[in-house]
Amino acid sequence: MSTLDGKKMSARAADTPLGGAMRIASAFVVTARDDDAAVETTVEAHYSAAKGRYVPTVIVNRALGDDFDESRLRHTFTQAILQAAVPHCIALRLEDAPGAKWISIADLTTGDGRILPDWLAGSVVKRGVKDERWDVIEILYGTAALSGTPPVKLISLELDVPERTATDWIKKARAAGRMTGMTSNIGRPPGE
Repeated sequence: MSTLDGKKMSARAADTPLGGAMRIASAFVVTARDDDAAVETTVEAHYSAAKGRYVPTVIVNRALGDDFDESRLRHTFTQAILQAAVPHCIALRLEDAPGAKWISIADLTTGDGRILPDWLAGSVVKRGVKDERWDVIEILYGTAALSGTPPVKLISLELDVPERTATDWIKKARAAGRMTGMTSNIGRPPGE
């Protein structure tokens, strides 16, 4: 995974502010190999402020030999590739101190694929923990929206709360001035 100029993607490459707590890379290139199908897919994606997510602008599929799955060459799973790549493009600070280090969401991700460690998820669901909760909601919402996945589902899964609670917390975080510039219609019923 790299920036458009070929440098390795890192928290340092995430230089575009989004919301109050995050920075994102404005664009990236990622290559995924499917050795079983003998197909390699390269995706170039750019952040679209109007859409509130990364939008693929170039998709290149390539056979990795003579014995490849023609169907997989024609039909790639671009969304899955984006979902795996986006956490590498989002950076945040865990401390408010001046000079605090920016880290990527991918660096936070646990071995079981969850973004938040259990101790952090458990602490933000406690009563009275508002500012920290809104920080986490902003981060999870942004991560989901940028990768084109339903934010309510991700928040519900990460924090182990019902989807109606996740929806309520999103509304409250937005009312508290969080998530500026972040929107997502993915997973939302029409009219909401």
